[in-house]
Amino acid sequence: MSKKIRALIAKPGLDGHDRGALIIAQVLRDHGMEVIYTGLRQSPAQIAQAAVQEDVDVVGLSSLSGAHRSLFPKVVEQLKERNADDIPVIGGGVIPAEDIPFLEEQGVKKVFTPGTPTEAIANYIKQLITPDEMLGTEPPEKIAHIGVAVKKLEDAMPFYSNILGLPLKGVEEVSSEGVKVAFFQIGETSIELLEPTSEESPIFKFMEKKGEGIHHIAFEVSEIEARLQRYRDQDVPLINDFPKEGANGAKVAFLHPKAANGVLYELCEHSEEE
Repeated sequence: MSKKIRALIAKPGLDGHDRGALIIAQVLRDHGMEVIYTGLRQSPAQIAQAAVQEDVDVVGLSSLSGAHRSLFPKVVEQLKERNADDIPVIGGGVIPAEDIPFLEEQGVKKVFTPGTPTEAIANYIKQLITPDEMLGTEPPEKIAHIGVAVKKLEDAMPFYSNILGLPLKGVEEVSSEGVKVAFFQIGETSIELLEPTSEESPIFKFMEKKGEGIHHIAFEVSEIEARLQRYRDQDVPLINDFPKEGANGAKVAFLHPKAANGVLYELCEHSEEE
């Protein structure tokens, strides 16, 4: 049996509200973790000392007072002073999005903003602490391509090749999607023109509703099967639960637009030989 994850939940500073922290503590317990709650109004030094004494795997900080820019980095600093900077620190609470880059630069591993599902926090901790659980959690490597729906490739291609001067990488038909595609290279990514080959094609149906234009954005990823499993575990809406073959022999899968404010995202994993 694997060792239980030990998490310390703390409320630094003078913040007197701990309902959110107690909810997170219970969620982590429900996920089989051992949770130590330090209580209200703890100093960064007290929190770091408790983390060391309790031999925890992760420290979770909660703040509603607006003092997170000062207190969260001080906890990280206090852990370093105790040679315990291998204990990751995560944070949450009422934290403006513009403060997140600063906190991460100061050593906070992850910041969860209001509205984050509690299950996502528990899953993140599991993935952070258990190396075998990390597959499929890395950020996308780059934008693989931007898909543009067009009625006819021969009408659309001259703009990209003659006006923009982009090199044509290739043209192929993807029968599984009912499309003919042309790739134009631009830097490390490409523009993918998509012409439907039948009225059953998703691209044909897209253009019936919205006309020609940007259809999707594709991310280059690794471990696509594990990544999709993570998304399913987090109830992320998906069009494809499992990858299928796409252009250039890549494994591809689409996330449902509901997952990303109406934007259709595609995941692509190319073989190392390409």
